[in-house]
Amino acid sequence: MEINSVFARRLYLCWLINNSERPNVPHLMELTGWPRRTLQDVLKALPGLGVKLQFVQQGSRNNAGYYQLENWGPLNKDWIDQHHQKLLTAIG
Repeated sequence: MEINSVFARRLYLCWLINNSERPNVPHLMELTGWPRRTLQDVLKALPGLGVKLQFVQQGSRNNAGYYQLENWGPLNKDWIDQHHQKLLTAIG
């Protein structure tokens, strides 16, 4: 099964957000090795897949907080959990 790398990146980011403690942009950059702009673009694309993503504000700064998935939309969370390593391989 071949997975499109752009789609795999989006699914993998959902998995990371769901499986990381208080995932914010700097933490996700550290986990993925992706540049800030790439990460922000992927985050911005998730609602287009039907994923409901929320930024939980903490502290007084605008960017102090973390992301959480409120709803996976049409995505199968169990499938993503089982195949996150394949997604990572597809990303390259």
